[in-house]
Amino acid sequence: MYFIRHGEAMSAVDGFVGDGGLSPLGILQAQRLRDRLAATKEIAADILIASTFPRALQTAQIIAPALGLPLQLDDEIQELRPGEAEGLPIEIFWERFGKPNYETMPFRPIAPAGESWAQFMLRVRTALDRIVRVHEGKTIVLVCHGGVIDGSFHSFFHMDEWELPPTRFSTRNTAITHWKKESEGNTRERWQLIKHNDGFHLQDIGTPTRIPWEQLSTQPASDADRPSIPVPTTKYEEEK
Repeated sequence: MYFIRHGEAMSAVDGFVGDGGLSPLGILQAQRLRDRLAATKEIAADILIASTFPRALQTAQIIAPALGLPLQLDDEIQELRPGEAEGLPIEIFWERFGKPNYETMPFRPIAPAGESWAQFMLRVRTALDRIVRVHEGKTIVLVCHGGVIDGSFHSFFHMDEWELPPTRFSTRNTAITHWKKESEGNTRERWQLIKHNDGFHLQDIGTPTRIPWEQLSTQPASDADRPSIPVPTTKYEEEK
């Protein structure tokens, strides 16, 4: 499974709760990702699914031609639903409903008709379980949100969805997170995190030079490609 966070949203630029679609920079970020994927062909996917929130949907629509896949929509991989806080400036949201404290109040909705952090994590984990089962054996791309990517860590690392973890996952806009399911013997399967927060395609934004994606290998060198011969690090090891 590949998780791709949406590009920068207008809500982040203008400081309000909810979704106003992509900002001009967010559109450019998605275009840079599209160009990368079209040139490198590094993601050979079977299924492309997007959240129905505009910022994720627009991002998916921009990159879809590079993947050559029809776009499927899924409401259950939306970001935490803000309910009556939707569209409010951040300061008014805090004044009206209080600042969310997911650590001490994980079951408290952030606003009427909105979700709590625990409800959100349960929804995301349920959605991921369904998507994996429905598309078993296929390579899946989800264009979604930072909170959904957080939920993938909670789900695949079997973390407690009722308790906020002591760690945080800060995912960049349009960054790629890659998980792979591996079988161990005949009975057990584990998810392996291949990479997180790969936003290298953003490096040339604001510079006079473009990344030459066409000249780069689809499968770049990695530790797995190198011989696993230990290198002596001490005089004693060299003598042995």
